[in-house]
Formats: sequence, C-alpha cells, structure tokens
Amino acid sequence: MASQTFFDLNKMLVQLEQLERREREVSKLRRQLHMNLDTVPNEVMAQREKQVSKERRQLHRRIDILRSELRLGNRRPQ
Repeated sequence: MASQTFFDLNKMLVQLEQLERREREVSKLRRQLHMNLDTVPNEVMAQREKQVSKERRQLHRRIDILRSELRLGNRRPQ
C-alpha cells in the first residue's frame, strides 16, 4: 500500500511538471499573439488567440486541481 501511494504521488508530480511546462509554452504563444494583434490585428489571429487562451485556462484549472490533491495527500492524520 505504501509503495502504491509513493508511485501515485510520483506520477502526480510528473504530471504536474508536464502541465506546468505546457502552460509556459502556451503562455509564451499567447503573449506573441497579443503582440502581433496589437500591431496587425486580424480575425484569424484573434480566433487563434481565443483558442490558446481557452487552453491556457484549462491548463490552469488542471494544475490547480493537481496541486490541491498533492497538498491533501501530504497531510498527516492528527
């Protein structure tokens, strides 16, 4: 049982790292889109920015949930 918990925790930490890495990539792309939209606005780029922003919000939700689960799993019974 203890080893299963360790492997679950490790899996969650790896997943968190992957999600955070993807979030950084998406945020960078979003910043680039914003800069481009500021200089040369167009509908195609605006649509792409909406898609990227949606993905970024979803990543943030998943990261927050995973962090919360990791915090709960870290608590010791009193």
